[in-house]
Amino acid sequence: MQGIAPNGPSIHRPPEQRRPPAGRAPAPQPVHQALICVALPAFAISGEHGQLTGDGLEGFYRGGRRLLARCRVKVAGAEPVPVQGRMLTADRARFVGTVRTPAEAGPDPAVTVERVRDAEGIERITVRSAAVQELRLVVEVSLGTDLAELGAIAAGRAGPEIPAAVHASGLRWSAPGLHAVVTADPQPGDVLASAGLLCWEIQLPPGGSRNIELRVRPELPGRPRTPEPVAASRGGAPPPWGDAEADGDDTRAAALLAASLADLRALLVRDPGHPGDVHLAAGIPWRCGQLAPAEALWAARMTLPLGVRLAAGTLRTLARMQLPGPGPDRGRIPGALRHSGAHLPPGCTGVEATLLFPVVLAEARRWGLADQETEGLLPAAEGCLEWLLASVRDGVYLPDPAPGGPYRCEVQAHAHRAALLGADLLESYGRPGAAGLREWAAGLRRRFQEDFWTDDLGGGRPVAARTPDGRRIPHLGSAAAHLLDTGLLGGGAYAAGLLDRVQTEQVARLLGGPALDSGWGLRSLGAKEPGHNPFGHRSGAVRVHETAVAVAGLVAAGYEKEAGGLLRGALDAAEAFGYRLPEMYAGEQRITGSAPLPHPAACRPAAVAAAGAVQLLASLAGVRPDVPAGSVAVRPPRTAPLGELRFTGLRVAEQPFAVRISRLGLGMVEEAADGLQLGA
Repeated sequence: MQGIAPNGPSIHRPPEQRRPPAGRAPAPQPVHQALICVALPAFAISGEHGQLTGDGLEGFYRGGRRLLARCRVKVAGAEPVPVQGRMLTADRARFVGTVRTPAEAGPDPAVTVERVRDAEGIERITVRSAAVQELRLVVEVSLGTDLAELGAIAAGRAGPEIPAAVHASGLRWSAPGLHAVVTADPQPGDVLASAGLLCWEIQLPPGGSRNIELRVRPELPGRPRTPEPVAASRGGAPPPWGDAEADGDDTRAAALLAASLADLRALLVRDPGHPGDVHLAAGIPWRCGQLAPAEALWAARMTLPLGVRLAAGTLRTLARMQLPGPGPDRGRIPGALRHSGAHLPPGCTGVEATLLFPVVLAEARRWGLADQETEGLLPAAEGCLEWLLASVRDGVYLPDPAPGGPYRCEVQAHAHRAALLGADLLESYGRPGAAGLREWAAGLRRRFQEDFWTDDLGGGRPVAARTPDGRRIPHLGSAAAHLLDTGLLGGGAYAAGLLDRVQTEQVARLLGGPALDSGWGLRSLGAKEPGHNPFGHRSGAVRVHETAVAVAGLVAAGYEKEAGGLLRGALDAAEAFGYRLPEMYAGEQRITGSAPLPHPAACRPAAVAAAGAVQLLASLAGVRPDVPAGSVAVRPPRTAPLGELRFTGLRVAEQPFAVRISRLGLGMVEEAADGLQLGA
């Protein structure tokens, strides 16, 4: 990043020299090659080389501020030659480099420098010697920071480096309302504040090593303490799920589940006003500040096989955000507008969240959410359903984002599912309104099959949206997957979808066809559609969340061949990404020997990607619980796309649940809560 010196004294350039060129809008800094350690509210972003240079987004962050931008290590006057940089866990990365000293006659380096970087602001530097004689070496660590806000850094508008001052066994930087302190153990032999430099002279016997530990921490004078992470690697509250594991013929399933659970744990945050309630941040680095209601609910829903505690905390948090009356927004959950690509205006994530709320509550009850908790959240769900019926008024379709906005096909699918599952929920607790919701949903289904379908020589396809004046917007994209996402009712059954049998079969064929299936997952816009862009986050890129929705919907509808193709492609992509799936990646067609192209601005880790991976794998188990009725059914795909597979540590009725799927696609429950009756 301009304005931060990689070594030596700080450089103060005028702010105008660091502004983006005239006429160029601020753009996110690329992060696709970064190693990101996360333990919210703290995270660290590093290049594969391990040196924190201050370029781009590199640095240690906490609460949305960069505490340390530069941390460059020299040994014997030279920077280590990078050998390897990789993630150890979701919150730690390891970097290894080598150094040749003047005492070495041959080409082989005798000194190794290992750096283990922790999201919570800890860096352990280990210098090891393989020389045959004792070495006396100088270790220098050059530090600097700008204490800038993440948003400013992301737009390329970070401030100049701040002068450092000596503080105890390290350095301190100050800005209005915030100090950053770096302490070192052991205490450095020399500190040069003007250059941000800590120095040690160390002696290494043959085969010996020395450790240096740096700790970065914020000080917030006069402000409340920043909320602590929910689950740190060295303690903290446990995550709201058990120790789920997978094993089987395809070992990648186990690796993907383990990595996804680690990412989900790293993204957990507490509601500051209600510490008992946790939810997931949307993603790192761009979306870790304000709660994103739709993404939080999607992630909670997709992780229900792990338990209901995350869903309960997310629902309680969002219930407190629900807009009060009077007025047309009464009962709606607020949410930001979201870009929808070139064909449609921005959509409202608040509409999506409002329709998801009763669905997540109804399904969480089926998985084992206690009646007392369900009843406590029922008024908020009723508010969402009342907002739905009030918004459609005398019509049949729900506009998004405003009364004059288009009628999107996926929004109608969300609304239809919310009405059916909401009616089931209300009826279960003797609350009024179920009949009206079912009547409206039936009318929507009848009209939708005609108004949102266009015939063609290929068998027809759903249209993406309709305008209030009846004009069809016909492009084909991954939004069609939501037409197969129906929702879990009692007895292990799924709610009726918006499409008839013939249309459902055609959508399944389209989802598994080359226009939408890239070979790595589902494209957000078909490859042959006008405006297709493989890197467009709503116009061609693969979004893990919607691929997971498609796979689950296809399995539930019985289209196992198409589901298996999408699932295997997503699993191959996960392997290429080291099992930490980004929220999206390029939708370029897969060819022999290729690898998925990362999107330079994608969050990684991302809640919906990690939770989507859980849903992808859980779809193979086919668990359909109905805890209120005391039953659970297991209906895995008969094709067994990953061969034999076993899940342990799932949770039904908040008790451990284990299931094995044979190579013939037969499911056998190995562990379940007492009193649960196993259905077919």
